[in-house]
Amino acid sequence: MAQEKNTEEQIIEAARKIFVKRGLDGARMQDIADEAGINKAMLHYYYRSKDKLFEIVFAEAFSKVVTPLGHILEGSKPIEEKIKELIDHYITGISQVPYLPIFIFSEVNQRPEIMIKRLNSQPSFGSVMNFMKEVIEAGKNGKIKEVSPIQLFLNIVALCIFPFVARPLIQGIFQQDNIQFDMMIEERKKMVADVILAWLKP
Repeated sequence: MAQEKNTEEQIIEAARKIFVKRGLDGARMQDIADEAGINKAMLHYYYRSKDKLFEIVFAEAFSKVVTPLGHILEGSKPIEEKIKELIDHYITGISQVPYLPIFIFSEVNQRPEIMIKRLNSQPSFGSVMNFMKEVIEAGKNGKIKEVSPIQLFLNIVALCIFPFVARPLIQGIFQQDNIQFDMMIEERKKMVADVILAWLKP
């Protein structure tokens, strides 16, 4: 039983690496089997198709970052506090699965309609839509500056994600090792929140 569990984890880890490199369309079951160090027959014994593997890898990564956002956005805290928590959680979540942004961007470019369908089906999607309505109401009531909730969303996502997408470039230009990069990311939580809240100040 323990051996089966280890093999499954080995396959999932291999699939994650291959999907990040090549996306769903470019990945082959043989590539995943080779990466996992097993034969193709054994891979098919555990997982019948690469689509099933992709769903598992995507759901695992996505749930760590996006699913918990619903609890933050649906809470009763002031909108400024929600934004701070949102940014903190988002950056922390991506730090745990740093390949997720590239993973999603790759699939969006190759199969946008399927990725959009996946995103729309997430439980937290409704919370994001409700939060956008809350942003509009807060602007009308003078709690924050009146801004487009879409622009707010894009600013938060861009400021949080860019360092992870450009990590090799950033570390190369500024000669950072992994510890220095992680320290910069930790500092970024407060910095991004300060920038967004300063922009929203009425």
